[in-house]
Amino acid sequence: MRLFRKKQSQLVAIYGRRRVGKTYLIRELFKDHLAFYHTGVSPLELEEGNLLEAQLEAFHSCLIQYGAKTISRPKNWMEAFDRLRELLEKQDKNKRLVVFIDEMPWMDTPRSGFVTAFEHFWNGWGAGQDNLMLIVCGSATSWIQDNLINSYGGLYDRVNAEIQLAPFTLHEAEQLLKSQDVTLSRYDILQLYMAVGGIPMYLSYVQPGLSLAQTIDSLYFDHKAKLKNEFERLFNSLFRSPEPYKAIIRQLSKRHSGYSRDEIAEKTGIVAGKSLSQALHALEASDFIERYKPFENNKRNLQYRLIDPFCLFYLDQVEGRGRGRHFWRDNENHPSLNPWRGRAFENACLSHVAQVKAGLGVAGVSSENSPWTMRGIDGQKGMQIDLIINRSDRVINLCEMKFVNKEFEVKADYEMQLRERLQWMIDHVSRTHNVQMTLVTTYGLKYGIHSGVFQRTVTLDSLFEPTI
Repeated sequence: MRLFRKKQSQLVAIYGRRRVGKTYLIRELFKDHLAFYHTGVSPLELEEGNLLEAQLEAFHSCLIQYGAKTISRPKNWMEAFDRLRELLEKQDKNKRLVVFIDEMPWMDTPRSGFVTAFEHFWNGWGAGQDNLMLIVCGSATSWIQDNLINSYGGLYDRVNAEIQLAPFTLHEAEQLLKSQDVTLSRYDILQLYMAVGGIPMYLSYVQPGLSLAQTIDSLYFDHKAKLKNEFERLFNSLFRSPEPYKAIIRQLSKRHSGYSRDEIAEKTGIVAGKSLSQALHALEASDFIERYKPFENNKRNLQYRLIDPFCLFYLDQVEGRGRGRHFWRDNENHPSLNPWRGRAFENACLSHVAQVKAGLGVAGVSSENSPWTMRGIDGQKGMQIDLIINRSDRVINLCEMKFVNKEFEVKADYEMQLRERLQWMIDHVSRTHNVQMTLVTTYGLKYGIHSGVFQRTVTLDSLFEPTI
């Protein structure tokens, strides 16, 4: 609202993963101030040869809805934005005018001249209107970044503010569920989060009175499950040619630590050139994947890993499996689900590193954070550490993530594995660093003769703390 109160023109770009709540946020904030609101038409609903005409027809309908005196559809985007200007010029000059254009990337169909027309509209008229606030929004995050925020063309340095909406944290997800009268334990909310992530729309599907198993069945496995076909809809609506993007997501789902760029190219068959770079950039910008630098590695060995819980669950448990409509209810205690739970819990912890650090009492200490894997060579045993927190106060936390329904008990063989990892790290880092083996788990550590290997413990409740 600070930008709304400014007495000068404002161009605001809002972006984030599809279904994350961008449209809801703007409509709730400015529903009493909208002078014009338009949403681009989803490409899923359009015929390939009629894209431009369909988008112009939809824009024309919105112009009429808001009072434009026009009877014919604009012939092109230059004419369409001219009509929008004419509509806005008739409004009260002393009133703040909010124009909201949602899903703008959908409107930029091939060879449509959309970006040029929008540049002309803003530079030639909009930027000079002190009472105009233009909000543009899109789920195709890379389009927003490339064409607006990081533009080197006519919109260079024109965006006054950008807002990236991230998925909800566990704390925010818990608050949303409470507002819906959903009463689940934190243990069950965590599992729900592991299955759908912090996407407000997905969480809004949860019905009061259902158990966790009933909820997951209703979302994924029932005959009318809300998310049964979401994977295809999601990527088909975001990208004009979605297959390469889905191929990358499917490949990254196979290894928790992810793959290098060259490995992705090799395993997906996508040529390691501009197209691959654009796809990786688009998926990263939309919060599906993460690029990270492994511990004590260089920039050339950057890894990409899948971080979207929905995609991870869908590809691991739903796609191509022919599950029954009560699958989760009938199998929630079956050991076959433990590998998914383990990986999904690690993923949730890695998206809540700030909360893990707060649980350790080092929230204000800067750090570099990443999972780490050393693959075995020439018969040597490999090694994996779920999360390394390399702190600026010369302490390194080696974090093990364990999802269990009780206090975690350390067995003798597991203690030996941990001590091997601890010793390797001590041998390979500066002697000025203190290395601490750290457990991140649900209900804490069961003390016994082997538990002393862990020096610090972070529990489920810490993950639910609000972001500082």
